[in-house]
Amino acid sequence: MGRVTDAAPSTAPLPAASETPAASAPVPVRVPDARDLRLAVVDMDGTLLDPDGEVPATLWPLLGELRERGVLLVPASGRQYATLARTFAGALEGMPVIAENGTYVVRDGAELASVTLDRATVVEVVGALRALAATRDVGVVLCGKRSAYVERTDPAFLAEARRYYAELAEVDDLLAPQDDVLKIAVYDFGDAESGTAPALARFRPEQQVVVSGRHWVDVMAAAANKGAAVRRLQAALGIAPAQTAAFGDYLNDLEMLDAADLSFAMAGAHPRVRERARFTAPSNAEHGVVTMLARLVGVDVATLQAATR
Repeated sequence: MGRVTDAAPSTAPLPAASETPAASAPVPVRVPDARDLRLAVVDMDGTLLDPDGEVPATLWPLLGELRERGVLLVPASGRQYATLARTFAGALEGMPVIAENGTYVVRDGAELASVTLDRATVVEVVGALRALAATRDVGVVLCGKRSAYVERTDPAFLAEARRYYAELAEVDDLLAPQDDVLKIAVYDFGDAESGTAPALARFRPEQQVVVSGRHWVDVMAAAANKGAAVRRLQAALGIAPAQTAAFGDYLNDLEMLDAADLSFAMAGAHPRVRERARFTAPSNAEHGVVTMLARLVGVDVATLQAATR
């Protein structure tokens, strides 16, 4: 079992919008009606970030345009909150952040909601992963609210873990830290979907076992996913799915796409994501999130590009 904690922010409700029609499959290039857009939720890796892991320079002037129009941009990632806060330093004021695959939601430094794993589950999952590591090349990250923790410390694994966890502590025993555990992340040096994920299948349905990238699998409480976090945020802010856009590329984005009427799969997304989304955005290499959001709110991308020179 897991523990869910909600704390509603003191933000005035926004007016509701009429429902938008749903399409049965992603439609390339089509720009839907977004006259009442209020929330734009974006995955990071493979979605907003370019192939080098960088935020497109044109996002920063776009943020100003979105704020002028009353649209909140919400990063929603498997990454740690500290990592996301570092990425958006200077732009965090008023920005809700969905971290750790929906288990931790923060705005202006204050926790809005969290979903944690109970101690018994943490002990059982860590034990299973230690056994798996005897036969498969995997590394484990225990993800707490204050920090992330690793007991595997070779350079190859640490290089991968540090990409996503700005606050990372090396410990002798993963079960020793006294912290609220949001999730347990596993880096598989092979293919996570065919390797680590099946090995953890026995923890379903009591826990979420989600493939969040080619090499990553996350174990979280059953109530946790990006979509649940988006719905809690929508309820707290008085924003409807019809006023929400969401962009994603991988399996941990599926529920998030379900929470938005304007759901976009990135070009090159996982096949199940392309099936689930209503629309298609250009790839992250083409800065597809910025391109589509600019079109949705009527901003010329060339104007954004000029602002970065």
